[in-house]
Amino acid sequence: MTLIKSISGIRGTIGGKAGEALTPLDVVKFTAAFGTWLKRKSPEVLKIVVGRDARLSGDMVSKLVTGTLQSLGFNVIDLGLSTTPTVEMAVPAEKAAGGIILTASHNPIQWNALKLLNATGEFISGSDGEEMLEIAEKEDFDFVDVKKLGAYTQDNTWLQKHIDLILALPLVDVEAIKSKDFKVIVDAVNSTGGIAVPMLLKALGVTQITELHCQPTGHFAHNPEPLPENLTDITKAIEKGKFDLGIVVDPDVDRLCFMCEDGSPFGEEYTLVAVADYILQNQKGNTVSNLSSTRALRDVTEKAGGKYYASAVGEVNVVTLMKSSKAVIGGEGNGGIIYPELHYGRDALVGIALFLTHLAKAGKRISVLRKSYPEYYISKNKIELTVDIDVDGVLEAMKKKYAKNPINAIDGVKIEFEKEWVHLRKSNTEPIIRIYSESDSMTKADNLAKKLISDIKEFVAGK
Repeated sequence: MTLIKSISGIRGTIGGKAGEALTPLDVVKFTAAFGTWLKRKSPEVLKIVVGRDARLSGDMVSKLVTGTLQSLGFNVIDLGLSTTPTVEMAVPAEKAAGGIILTASHNPIQWNALKLLNATGEFISGSDGEEMLEIAEKEDFDFVDVKKLGAYTQDNTWLQKHIDLILALPLVDVEAIKSKDFKVIVDAVNSTGGIAVPMLLKALGVTQITELHCQPTGHFAHNPEPLPENLTDITKAIEKGKFDLGIVVDPDVDRLCFMCEDGSPFGEEYTLVAVADYILQNQKGNTVSNLSSTRALRDVTEKAGGKYYASAVGEVNVVTLMKSSKAVIGGEGNGGIIYPELHYGRDALVGIALFLTHLAKAGKRISVLRKSYPEYYISKNKIELTVDIDVDGVLEAMKKKYAKNPINAIDGVKIEFEKEWVHLRKSNTEPIIRIYSESDSMTKADNLAKKLISDIKEFVAGK
């Protein structure tokens, strides 16, 4: 059993002993800590928004969370089965103090989590998270008396409001999408994307929709991370039927990937590249992704006359850099689209609307559109070290060894070689260095990773 307490939220497996998994006691403790932190920050705003994905533990966890928040005096607006981006948008619109999304995102069925939002509907910062964890550690909360208990309200209108706001975006062209009469198949892994994605597609004028794993039962039909090896069902369905494209989302609908008309993956890394290409064709500006995302975004951005920026890994870091660089589009290579014209959060729904507009206006099959982008391949590896080895020292040694190359050290060490790169990051919980490398072929990317692994082993052996 696992419980991970981080500055961005609380994540764990259901069942087991308190303090070792996400048990009811832990849910109440960390919800109380977050609510207490919100009250201290803005004591006059006693309103909070809650929503969840469809995983099996969601209803149970939601009852614990909402009851705890009411016991602190908060009026709770419960969106019920919803999406992460929908909750993010609802928080500022409802003028709430913050929000909690009950989802473990792409993690398997036994996991759940509390994702914590501030008053702007964005994930809380590192320093805010540390304050919240300190409150939890000290159990420094004070519950209200019976006459001051908060109210509880259910609101199932927000998915439609979210979709309406997407349709109102100038760069979403419903008529262009409608005119193409796309035949689409959707895999929503039996979570809330099964509600939201078909709703959106119908609103965009798509009439030929095949739903695969779209019943929000919480019984995930496959590993919920939208990687090619987990998407055999939709691949087979596309190969048998005639579809223009496939759409795949994770359980809380903040990650998005597409399948081509021949059943091949468009590539999670290229979701952001394609959407950014469309935005940049219509609006000059800068882009942001994290250090472990494909170089293709930089190529597309510079070709359009913009400037590309790389942030530390993590959505909150991407958002911070997007704001400071005035980026018009950004996100992460895991299929996370952040479009500030709508809100500062990864949003598969706005990604779908922008991508379909792009595809319709390009007048190409999706596989042809994919081939129009620079071809890169990412190799993902790790090297396990013994506990006594100084991982920071290893990273510092690699910086010195490759000092003549462009190096970014804001999050581990990223070393650039012409149009290749390798990114070394240490794990926060294990003596492991994650090694991501990218080149114009998988063989080259693998070889680059092997070279750095050899360098690391040579350094460790010489200590």
